[in-house]
Amino acid sequence: MKNFQLGEFEEIVMLTVGILNNSAYSVAIKNEIEGRLSRSVSMGALHTALKRLEEKGYLKSFAGEPTKERAGRPKRFFEMTGLGKQAIAHSKDMREKLWDAMPKTILNLKLQAPIG
Repeated sequence: MKNFQLGEFEEIVMLTVGILNNSAYSVAIKNEIEGRLSRSVSMGALHTALKRLEEKGYLKSFAGEPTKERAGRPKRFFEMTGLGKQAIAHSKDMREKLWDAMPKTILNLKLQAPIG
């Protein structure tokens, strides 16, 4: 299998594009991540990740219809490519293997003794 590499934020962006499906454009992606994860996202970091994911061939983008709210400029929408779907599935499988290999007692100890 191809050596798929996704950083944590890239994985979050990919999952969010999947969640939003046909409505995935930068502001919607940012709002979805912030709403679901209570995590602040800068537009610069998001645009960098989207560009990198497109360069890797995991996402593709296309222009929507021009809108009055955007002074006639179209939104740029994103969708996962076949390669992107393989990459996100690989990431999920890898994480599940690691979680499955972790002794259950480790999680119990962590829950009983919070760090701090």
